[in-house]
Amino acid sequence: MVKIYVVYNYGQYNHLIHRTLRDLGVETKLIQNTTPVEDLKDLDGLVIGGGPSLERTGNCRIYVRELEIPILGICLGHQLIAEVFGGKVGKGSVGSYAEVLIEVIEDDEIFRGIPKRFKVWASHMDEVKEIPKDFKVLARSEICNVEAMRHKKKCIYGVQWHPEVYHTEYGIDFYRNFIEICRS
Repeated sequence: MVKIYVVYNYGQYNHLIHRTLRDLGVETKLIQNTTPVEDLKDLDGLVIGGGPSLERTGNCRIYVRELEIPILGICLGHQLIAEVFGGKVGKGSVGSYAEVLIEVIEDDEIFRGIPKRFKVWASHMDEVKEIPKDFKVLARSEICNVEAMRHKKKCIYGVQWHPEVYHTEYGIDFYRNFIEICRS
């Protein structure tokens, strides 16, 4: 069985990410962001959940730098990944949660079986303004140029939106694709 943990960064949807993975047959656990990195060495994958601020992400920077497993950052997790690798994060032009039309601009296994355009539920209070040099943009929208990104060599992904919520189209498919990436 694939083992993927979810890092709790005080976000309102972190429990839903955990439940989604559990319902998809993954061995999963919601862990505190202060969990020592040594306790995560036997995982197949890690999801870094959302939350209110980059200052309250505990050991997440260490996880991103040291773990050699697939990592998926959701919202704040996406922004944290960008910062760790030298990207820039800033205030978005649109604030609170809203429906956003995503356009996939680069094919990747994380989007297997998902249309090139679909609607998601996202907050753009903060967003990735500039991707790190070792990353490529996978998806964008009319309000944000970096809705999804991926490290060019490692299996490290970030998305601005919340695939786990009901309002996001193809969210379950997105998580299934991440599980397959972790399985291989």
